[in-house]
Amino acid sequence: MKNKLTYIIDDDKLTVKLMSILIAKNKFCEAIEPFHNAQLAIENLKQNSADVEKLPDAILLDLNMPVMDGWQFLDEFQQLPIKKEIAIFIMTSSIDPADIEMAKKYEVVKDYIMKPITAAKLDTLCQLIGAIK
Repeated sequence: MKNKLTYIIDDDKLTVKLMSILIAKNKFCEAIEPFHNAQLAIENLKQNSADVEKLPDAILLDLNMPVMDGWQFLDEFQQLPIKKEIAIFIMTSSIDPADIEMAKKYEVVKDYIMKPITAAKLDTLCQLIGAIK
């Protein structure tokens, strides 16, 4: 099932650009909202938490970022009063087994995906999102 809005949270502008192109080419979603800072994404989610239409269906989240890293984002996200199920996918270059194990502790994280993102990985995400809806 195609989702309407996807947030990409990654401080690497080139990665965001490449992911956006691949996502658009594969018709993964109708709209992409990039955030180069996880703190800004949290603020946006807080502001729109009561309006389900303004919330994303999926979030592609990097772990290693300045200001607020992916783990801090997840901790804050879990405290938000959001009534909509949002699929969060960690998209990272980290192959650290500790990170993979840590991700499993977050119920909101649907999958841990190694960069770079590919069309096949997007197809898997679409199936996971479809299973949620």
